[in-house]
Amino acid sequence: MDLFDKVANEPRNLLPHDGTVKYYGSVIPLCDADQYFDALLHTIKWRNDEAVIFGKTIITKRKVAWYGDQPFSYTYSKTTKTALPWTKDLLELKKIIEQEADETFNSCLLNLYHDGNEGMAWHSDGEIDLKKNGAIGSLSFGAERKFSFKHKKTKENMSLILNHGSLLVMKGTTQENWLHCLPPTKAAQSPRINLTFRTIEAKISNVNHHNLTGWYNQDL
Repeated sequence: MDLFDKVANEPRNLLPHDGTVKYYGSVIPLCDADQYFDALLHTIKWRNDEAVIFGKTIITKRKVAWYGDQPFSYTYSKTTKTALPWTKDLLELKKIIEQEADETFNSCLLNLYHDGNEGMAWHSDGEIDLKKNGAIGSLSFGAERKFSFKHKKTKENMSLILNHGSLLVMKGTTQENWLHCLPPTKAAQSPRINLTFRTIEAKISNVNHHNLTGWYNQDL
């Protein structure tokens, strides 16, 4: 499969039907990608993720962080997170991928996988907080990892390798019709950081709007 079969400099859709997935390859130069990886590793407020399964809270080895334009609440796996204000690095990266993908985003969920033993099971990002059929821009740093898609009905599947500094965009009806996963692998011995830029449409609750300016500007 030629992932870079482009029309008018636009990557082609990798899915055969029922959604749109485009892989832009490495949009961050290697030297810059190394610097961003190091900065994100040490400056992001990482914490172990939590999921509620059969009424029991599970703490993952994988770490996560949630940032955005405002203190959005985002609920998945029956746990709720409140967005932190953007850091300088995240705003720079947001601008880069918005220009590359011709999309806009107001939030970002980050994942830190320490090595190939950590991955993500089959799922789709269809939470009620997210813009319906909105774009999700997935930016990868660090270890190269396999990323897979599987159609919910036909079970068709496809996979690709996400490179250091690369951008993948999912949009349209992809989340309605396809699952995706990051399979564990013994081949990856080093960390990977993944940033998924998203658009939240849910209303902000319990926020003192007089304090939003101060909230947004901290850490910048």
